[in-house]
Amino acid sequence: MTLALETTTGLTVRIRLADDWFEVCGLDRLIPGRGVAALLPDGRQAAVFTDRAGRLYALDNRDPFTGAAVLSRGLTGTHRGRPFVASPLLKQRFDLETGRCLDDDAVRVTTYEVEAA
Repeated sequence: MTLALETTTGLTVRIRLADDWFEVCGLDRLIPGRGVAALLPDGRQAAVFTDRAGRLYALDNRDPFTGAAVLSRGLTGTHRGRPFVASPLLKQRFDLETGRCLDDDAVRVTTYEVEAA
């Protein structure tokens, strides 16, 4: 989803969990390239990002290599046209759209459908 900056006031970022939507924060709280951690109802955490084009991404905040909930603090970038977040600990990169680790094909994190409404 891509949104124009002037239309973001009052919008809420939501993540789809099973058959329902969970409100994370106001869209105006997201800064392009920086993540926000959200505590989910079941105790897990999600990392939510927006990019400069206004696209939203959400994935599991837990780094599968260390077990630490730190992906929301990772650096974002692109590799071969794919948006990613790099873990701040061991620097593995995770595709923001698919959750696939770009450095180890056998590893992935959960991604979530995300929207601003």
